Amino acid sequence: MDEKLEPLRKAALMRRGPTAVDMTYGAGSVMTVGDERTFPKYGMPARNAYQLIHDSLKFDGDPALNCATFLTTWMEPEAEKLIVENLGKNRVDLDEYEATERIHQLCVSYLHDLWNGPSGQDATGTVVAGSSEGIMLGGLAMKWRWRERRKAAGKDASQPNIVFAANAQVALEKTARYFDIEARLVPVSRESRYCLDVHKALEMIDENTIGMFVILGSTFTGHYEPVVEMSELLDKLHKEKGLDVPIHIDGASGAFVAPFAQPDLLWDFRVPRVVSISTSGHKFGLTYPGIGWVVWRTPEFLPSGLTFELSYLSGMVKTFTLNFSSPACYLLAQYYQFIRFGREGYTRIMNGCLNNARLMSVALEATGVYECISDIHRPRGMFGFSEESRQAASKLVLKVMAEDKPGSDPEPNSHFNYGLPEVAFRFADWFIAAHPEADQDVITTLMRVRGWIIPNYPLPPDVGNIRIMRVVVKEASTEDFVDRMVRDIVWATQTMLNLEKQTFGEAMLKPLPAKVDTSRLANAIAHSNTAAMSNEQKRAHLDSLLHKIGEHKDDSSRKKGPKMALSKDGSSKTVYEKSC
Repeated sequence: MDEKLEPLRKAALMRRGPTAVDMTYGAGSVMTVGDERTFPKYGMPARNAYQLIHDSLKFDGDPALNCATFLTTWMEPEAEKLIVENLGKNRVDLDEYEATERIHQLCVSYLHDLWNGPSGQDATGTVVAGSSEGIMLGGLAMKWRWRERRKAAGKDASQPNIVFAANAQVALEKTARYFDIEARLVPVSRESRYCLDVHKALEMIDENTIGMFVILGSTFTGHYEPVVEMSELLDKLHKEKGLDVPIHIDGASGAFVAPFAQPDLLWDFRVPRVVSISTSGHKFGLTYPGIGWVVWRTPEFLPSGLTFELSYLSGMVKTFTLNFSSPACYLLAQYYQFIRFGREGYTRIMNGCLNNARLMSVALEATGVYECISDIHRPRGMFGFSEESRQAASKLVLKVMAEDKPGSDPEPNSHFNYGLPEVAFRFADWFIAAHPEADQDVITTLMRVRGWIIPNYPLPPDVGNIRIMRVVVKEASTEDFVDRMVRDIVWATQTMLNLEKQTFGEAMLKPLPAKVDTSRLANAIAHSNTAAMSNEQKRAHLDSLLHKIGEHKDDSSRKKGPKMALSKDGSSKTVYEKSC
């Protein structure tokens, strides 16, 4: 074909829509895009573009089986309908979308109330892109207030620093680096439960400290950092040295868990030193990714210099976010969740998440192979893995589960340690000693075979020699989810051990049984090992669990491959042995 006519041919194809020829790839097809790193020269029909992307995304994992993420992976159809209906709305167009702005202000007021803000005060806060932006705004506000005080006192304000623990999510370090604040990271240890050590933090504070970030829900282990203890030490420091250090709460996950499931915990605006709180609506706020919140105790804690008022599209806009344009659809989805569930519904959901996370924790420890770094399943005040704590946790979890309490009653949580519905676990010490070649990366890789996405990562730098796996239990995680997760972890463990004496292919020959009843499996495993056991007994216990769940391998289950044999006349032939 004449090269000069080629653009016309492509244009004609685009106008008439796709045909059977157009749906193919290769020379002369409208689907030919050339070097994928360069901006495409020609477009393609909508149906083709959709199919191309749709098929490419099949290589992604299933969000429902992504146990690494804290983010919401499911919403009700009605919420999704609201999102789709409002995709084209820009929240900052206040003059055009007055109803959306009213909903925005309602949400801020709801959170101010939920977090026990002072009564009689106007709620000061805003929706943001995620808790990272909320953290940055909270840090900026503390920096500006510190700088104003320094300048008023005639002191140097060029060397601000902020103190937080080394287990912090990267957004906290970004805040310091991006806004020219020295980050003072507090070392963590087993004694501090791998999060903020309040006494070491106090040693890092000086006159240039603008404030502290305290984390309500460590992403590593799910522990809450001790807000009240830190506040009391800061009060003492203020009396002794005159240093007035405020606290911003990074409540990315915990700020939507603690108020409902653990209302007795003091961490919010009831603690006088807490001046601002940020959270992710797209985590336990139950909304799809793209939304966060930041709320200040009172208007005075948001410096006026951070607020802009400008005329925009015939209206006056007051803004104090890092981003300007932002989608309204996720804000409306958040409001939907608030009025859909209310306090009772959110409490029921968070209780369910915690119950399932505790069941998974005691079941994993009952296998004898794993120990949990997280502590939400242990009796309140008992921390760290030991045979004593394992037995105490199993008995308490099973006892509480047997009680007939309403799902919206947070009282059962008062028996357990505070924390997120997260299970952080690792190989038990005895297992590592018995199998020095055992590798947790093998476990996570094998879990991928069955669709699960589980991370295996080191703890913060000071305890980085410890690697842990993590499962975040969310609202869509049912008891069946827990049962299948525990079964597949046991299977992956045995398969890894099989690799010590056979090839990977041989170890993988037995497929997942077509029909295995996993109903109440985790509960049964938790009941199966509530007494102290020796290491030898633990080995036998794991073997018995494999038999119960239909995952045990023996020689008779191996698929037989072809082998050479001699016939009666002395010639060789291939004999195929089939296993039933």
